[in-house]
Amino acid sequence: MEKSSCGRPSNAAQPSPAPAEIAGLDRRKFIGVGSSALVMAALALSNARSQDIEKVTTAQHDKSMTDPGPENGGLRDISPNGFLPPPTDHGEAPEFWNSFSIAHRRVQPGGWTRQVTVEDFPISKDIAGVNMRLTAGGIRELHWHEAAEWAIMLSGKARITARDLEGRGFVKDVAKDDLWFFPPGVPHSIQGLEPEGCEFLLVFDNGNFSEGNTTLITDWLRHVPREVLAKNWGVADKALDDLYTVPVEGLFIFQKSVPGPLEQEQHQIAGAKGLSPVAFDFPLHSMAPTFKTKSGEVRVVDAQNFPVTTTAMAHVTVKPGGLRELHWHPNANEWQYFIQGKGRMTVFFTAAKARTMDFNAGDVGYVPQTFGHYVENIGNTDLIFLELFKAPRFQDLSLSDWVTHAPEQLIRDHLRISAETLQAIPRDNSTVVPS
Repeated sequence: MEKSSCGRPSNAAQPSPAPAEIAGLDRRKFIGVGSSALVMAALALSNARSQDIEKVTTAQHDKSMTDPGPENGGLRDISPNGFLPPPTDHGEAPEFWNSFSIAHRRVQPGGWTRQVTVEDFPISKDIAGVNMRLTAGGIRELHWHEAAEWAIMLSGKARITARDLEGRGFVKDVAKDDLWFFPPGVPHSIQGLEPEGCEFLLVFDNGNFSEGNTTLITDWLRHVPREVLAKNWGVADKALDDLYTVPVEGLFIFQKSVPGPLEQEQHQIAGAKGLSPVAFDFPLHSMAPTFKTKSGEVRVVDAQNFPVTTTAMAHVTVKPGGLRELHWHPNANEWQYFIQGKGRMTVFFTAAKARTMDFNAGDVGYVPQTFGHYVENIGNTDLIFLELFKAPRFQDLSLSDWVTHAPEQLIRDHLRISAETLQAIPRDNSTVVPS
């Protein structure tokens, strides 16, 4: 594995107050949020929080920052750092925030799905995401994709099936925090298990991906002439009568009974070739941290420990006040999914362009390849998020590691810091900086 980013300073930013304490902030300025759909997500937020931000605006940034005209207070509460930005933000940086919470949900018997693609998130041209929920017994029908599918279980249990490229079967049960990966063209299915079914995140290595453009077995066969399909299978035409009553676009998600025991289904699919030796799943829930400090931990899963995958991932936990340190990724763009907590991220887009946004559970972030950034926990609970890359290897480089391993005078001449300040920067490797 490439060298990891390294967390450093003991004087990192102190924890930001909880939302109810916004009036006490001293570092918030704001850029308008780009998506009009965000209004729906903001309606439930309190007017009191908006008033707190107005107090900060007036008290902290004098008359030049006041806003006497009409304003959507709910939008300001979604991302205080976007609406009232830190003074270090500058220039016209592209939108790098989106959220599944404002995405359309396609609800069917057995579950629902929603997606964030390049149509919704123009900066993300190489990665798209799908969030899906299946009831107990709900089936995401047998299908395959042109793009590779990486997944993480967010809640519940599911049974996944696949056929490897040698024609051998795969059936496995997965639970919260487990991963799976299906390469392009590998047929597979997903079914929710008892008691409550499941919810999971799917990530595809093509920003133009859409769940509406996958190959569903019922959609395909429904559009093959009946006599051709009967000839292909050596059965009578009338044996296929019920198949041709399937909706013209296929089943997609549908409700059936919970499947039988795992061992029973593994025996059924084994056949003459036996079960597939390919591990399409990965038990992240039992993995020890790759990096750990008192302020958080990171688990890295890529082709080195999950050979089938071509998507690299870091599962990051940052404790309140902690910081996923200033760093950059040399080999791929970073697509983020926020699972829990509240964070803020500033992305430096070069040429004096930088922008800061806040992120909450269900939000999506994006950082272009090689662009410097950090993620700070500004809430009062653990911040948990995913870093995903269209690359087989996880790679990142640390700002602290760089400046503490360059010629001393060269760094001091650039940054205008004393020898004592440079020596105070820790040199040990750590991806999460203490609060």
